[in-house]
Amino acid sequence: MGTADVEAVWRIESARIVAALTRFTGDFGLAEDAAQEAVAEALVSWPRASPANPAGWLMATARRRAIDAIRRRVALHERYALLAADPALDQDIDIDADRIDDDVLALMFVSCHPVLSRESQVALTLRVVGGLSTEEVARAFLVPVPTVQARITRGKKAITAAGVPFELPPAGERRERLGGVLNVLYVIFTEGSTATSGDHLLRPDVAYEAIRLARTLAALQPDEPEVHGLLALCELTAARFPARTDPDGTPILLADQDRRLWDFPAIRRGLAALARAAQRGLGPYGLQAAIAATHASAPSVEETDWARIVRLYETLGRVAPSPVVELNRAVAVAMASGPAPALAIVDALIAANRLSGSHLVPTVRGELLTRLGRLPEARAELELAARRCANQRERSVLLRKAAALS
Repeated sequence: MGTADVEAVWRIESARIVAALTRFTGDFGLAEDAAQEAVAEALVSWPRASPANPAGWLMATARRRAIDAIRRRVALHERYALLAADPALDQDIDIDADRIDDDVLALMFVSCHPVLSRESQVALTLRVVGGLSTEEVARAFLVPVPTVQARITRGKKAITAAGVPFELPPAGERRERLGGVLNVLYVIFTEGSTATSGDHLLRPDVAYEAIRLARTLAALQPDEPEVHGLLALCELTAARFPARTDPDGTPILLADQDRRLWDFPAIRRGLAALARAAQRGLGPYGLQAAIAATHASAPSVEETDWARIVRLYETLGRVAPSPVVELNRAVAVAMASGPAPALAIVDALIAANRLSGSHLVPTVRGELLTRLGRLPEARAELELAARRCANQRERSVLLRKAAALS
């Protein structure tokens, strides 16, 4: 087995291993450190002698590393001393299949605990639940490796300082806390589907990691409609990835996309998840998925049911109001009823100082002014959007549009 094999096994088994170790030791940070040490040892050992049960080997090795750490702390912590004194701890073990689902779910709740900053939640979720290395997390969000390491370290310390237990939240809290887990997965997916900075519009590896985690969560929480709603939204959005850029990475607008390139198996998966979410009523993620499904079922932009999309955005605005929802509603209104009423919505956002500093508002306003024939104003808005945009690919498109209005 080579490095790629070790990484593949770790990516699949990391959440189960860290979850089982956290339950065993009661120490999230210790469990994650021990698991990383096991991976480092596998990178050295497996090329010489491949284990028959790679996941079991990682689990047993990580457990021994945790016990070693416990014994080193024996004078500091009486509970660890009692654990380390038990000779049965030196016996090899397998992952407890009867408890693993609850353990992985508990691990997700710990990684997304409210005591953590959003940056630490994302870093810990990708590192501990997703199995990504620190370097991979850094590449995903275009930040230095030491920054990611600091976020993970701060996250572990915050969990320890707050005494966060490794357990599923009580039933009364779980649904409320589940929203935080869903939001972290949505943030990860959004960064993959439209990168906030850098020279690539898409980061499919990041988006697909979010989808993988959403599938895991859907399997662990099958009765939660919003889990299926988020999964549906991610699948239906990712289905358009193959048509969103040309071979050199230049963005292609929805109206110009070759819909034959869309990933139709992903659309079918998304529609199935949406149908499951709709059985108990659509929440914010389910409503966004319904909008994505309307796009996915349309043969062209002109034949899209824009009136339905407007209604869905109106409902979403009541359920989960936000300036981004209003801005997207303005785009749908422009397609359904023309640019003038849409411009009124955008101007109301500006008057209320909503999304100030974002490139999204001048982008939409520039498009609407172009359709209204107010070209000098449109060009100024698109140039403003380009100055605010941190993604090089998006910025180049905005500048080309502005130049075309000279």
